[in-house]
Amino acid sequence: MTVAAPSTNGSSTSSRPVAPLSAQRPPSALEVIRSAERSDTESAANPPSAVAPQVLQAQPLGFSPEQLAALAAPLDRAKVRQREQGRSRVSYLEGWQVIAEANRIFGFDGWQRQTIAVRCVAQAERLIGRDQKPGWGVTYTARVRITVTAGGLTPLVREGTGAGHGIDADLGQAHESAIKEAETDAMKRALMTFGNPFGLALYDKQQREVTSSATTAPAANTRNRPAEAAPRQQSQSPVQQEKDPSLDPLDPGTIQQILDTVRGLPRPALEGFTKAFRKRFQVPEEAASIADRIYQRRHHDWIETFLVQHQAAA
Repeated sequence: MTVAAPSTNGSSTSSRPVAPLSAQRPPSALEVIRSAERSDTESAANPPSAVAPQVLQAQPLGFSPEQLAALAAPLDRAKVRQREQGRSRVSYLEGWQVIAEANRIFGFDGWQRQTIAVRCVAQAERLIGRDQKPGWGVTYTARVRITVTAGGLTPLVREGTGAGHGIDADLGQAHESAIKEAETDAMKRALMTFGNPFGLALYDKQQREVTSSATTAPAANTRNRPAEAAPRQQSQSPVQQEKDPSLDPLDPGTIQQILDTVRGLPRPALEGFTKAFRKRFQVPEEAASIADRIYQRRHHDWIETFLVQHQAAA
């Protein structure tokens, strides 16, 4: 393309080619930086509305108020058992009772039990039973770790050490009895540190945190009873109001004599005796031994009857 170049007097005298338009130049580095800064500023001023803010739910820390109340509550005397030890009687909680309390307070998935150490510290032959038959005596020690989850806190860890003894004509049975008793004893000692429901109250010689459910129960309403009921109760003789003699405690010597006699029974007879005793006196399956359940006159009388029947059958 050509255009005419005007002359000085306004007439067109010649023509020259026009230079083509140059292509659009790329943006400089400074322009690129400024453009990026403007984009960031606009994004910050207008955040996308589609993204909803995340709300974190606060997790409770520690035990709940209900758990704290249960741990601080006194121990129900109805759950306490006693056994002869040496020349005195010892109060204790059974292993199944302690496990049930842990499930009730902490929850079935709120605590764990781990046996971290077991050791046989003694094993020797000995004479057992009235007939002084050869048998075995075994002793184990165990260490158990209890881990409890309390809200969002770091899990609470407690440990306890216990011992167990087994006496039996069969060496394997003696080991089984001893190791079970040691593990149960260690578990109870670890859980005991959590409070009265696990037996802490029993370490107080006065047992001030052990209460009887009978004392806290409301008094019976006697206003609507028939008028003739009162004279009948008042006419009872002192003998009728005495304690049932079958519940009288046995002395340590008698208990030891019974245990020696029972342990001297042949294996089939001993197994039959154990099953019958558990059924008669409703001993829980979780109880590893029935030896500590023999402490009253009714136990003595029932065992004597069983032994007489066994001898007659033999």
